[in-house]
Amino acid sequence: MIKRIAQTAGFTGLLAALLLTLLQSFWVSPLILQAETFEKAEPVAVHEHAEGAMAGHTHDAEAWEPEDGWQRVVSTTGGNLVVAVGFALMLAGLYTLRAPTKTSQGLLWGLAGYATFVLAPTMGLPPELPGTAAADLASRQMWWIGTAASTAVGLSLIAFSRHWLMKVLGVAILAVPHVIGAPQPDVHSMLAPEALEAQFKIASQLTNVAFWLALGLISAWLFRRKSDDQYHA
Repeated sequence: MIKRIAQTAGFTGLLAALLLTLLQSFWVSPLILQAETFEKAEPVAVHEHAEGAMAGHTHDAEAWEPEDGWQRVVSTTGGNLVVAVGFALMLAGLYTLRAPTKTSQGLLWGLAGYATFVLAPTMGLPPELPGTAAADLASRQMWWIGTAASTAVGLSLIAFSRHWLMKVLGVAILAVPHVIGAPQPDVHSMLAPEALEAQFKIASQLTNVAFWLALGLISAWLFRRKSDDQYHA
């Protein structure tokens, strides 16, 4: 079983990571590079902020960042691979508890993963371009983790509980982090134009939808194939 999970996660993560990197390279990364031109063109005087202005917008001259080109692509691919394999391991582990009876059910698992780790958190903390003001990092991370956990629990209760009270409880749990609200900066500001930010949000959501659907579909297909191989062995 451990070998089955590892093989499913490894191949799924690799294929999904390559797809995500491809989509990001042609759609998301150009928008980020365009936003960075506004950030780098920012006058030095702007860095002497008044109290509360551009909160969370800082630069570290010593921080390393990959150069445009192969360094950025390799760095992005490596990060995507680690994340994709991790999520694929999670899906493969869940399949051992509730195995998909057909490959298409992987799409539902993928949508659930997208809702849990992308859609719900970005309702309070949307993806941000370079040069956008942000609240304290630790506060945002705590809210993100709490939102993902609440969404996972809420969706599980709605999907798998048979009693209507448990389903109602699931809906309530889904709403809790959004009632509390995500941490926000004192002043909302950004260097990039609003139109560019809107394009970036749409591109981020669509690339993540494609990534999660691929992750769910490929993992379900591989898991069922490994199951059939073991059965016929």
